[in-house]
Amino acid sequence: MRLISALELHDAMKKGNEFEIIDIRESYEYDLANICSKHIPMGEINQRIDELPKDRNIVVMCRSGKRAEAVANLLMTDYSLSNVYILDGGILAWKENIDNTLDLD
Repeated sequence: MRLISALELHDAMKKGNEFEIIDIRESYEYDLANICSKHIPMGEINQRIDELPKDRNIVVMCRSGKRAEAVANLLMTDYSLSNVYILDGGILAWKENIDNTLDLD
């Protein structure tokens, strides 16, 4: 699995590199704090697979990265997507390294 750090993702976004960031946390988690990503809860991935781009890199994120690993594995094995990354450390890492104003509690 390919990991991307919050700093690497942030730098890539500033340079204009296209990533589709998919936040797979539950709705209450996403509503509390998000980074303007596309919200597809983990339990809805199979039903909403057509919403994922085939022509751009996909970054899957959750709170810490554990759920994202499971979803990334699903996307690569069941849907043969090869352009999948995991946000290493999830939104917790984003808060620590990019935006410490996020309220996650």
